Amino acid sequence: MGSAKALAKEIVMSRKAVNRLYENKAQLNSISMHLGESVAIARTVGHLSKSAEVMKLVNNLMKAPQMAATMQEFSKEMIKAGVIEEMVNDALDSALDSEDIEVETEEEVDKVLSEIAGETAAELPEAVWKERVRVSAHKESTSREEEAIVEGGNDEEELEEIRARLARVRS
Repeated sequence: MGSAKALAKEIVMSRKAVNRLYENKAQLNSISMHLGESVAIARTVGHLSKSAEVMKLVNNLMKAPQMAATMQEFSKEMIKAGVIEEMVNDALDSALDSEDIEVETEEEVDKVLSEIAGETAAELPEAVWKERVRVSAHKESTSREEEAIVEGGNDEEELEEIRARLARVRS
């Protein structure tokens, strides 16, 4: 009976020892995870510090106030270009519409004249029409030449302005 009690005591103590080993194993796993987390945090801190250095260098190179001023100026120029383009498109649309109206008016006049006067009047508008087409073509070519001359002068001014902007951006 004494040896059975001793064996029972040993079994109870062995079970307690096994439970303590499981607890110790869990604690060691927890410590291992905390160490892994600490290493990951240390790496993240290192990467963030390197990123901060790079951003600092980029900020020194970029010069934010000058960039903001350049962007505002660019925005103004784009707005001007949009307004000018819109004005030119409106002017061209109205000019083309007026030409269409003139053509339609002349066709109606030709029809009325040919109905009234017959064949002799029909020949007259053709001659007049050919003369008008020749005169309008001459006017268009003259106006295009004048526009090209005016635009040529503006190109030099724009080129100098662009060079000045480029110099400001480089500095």
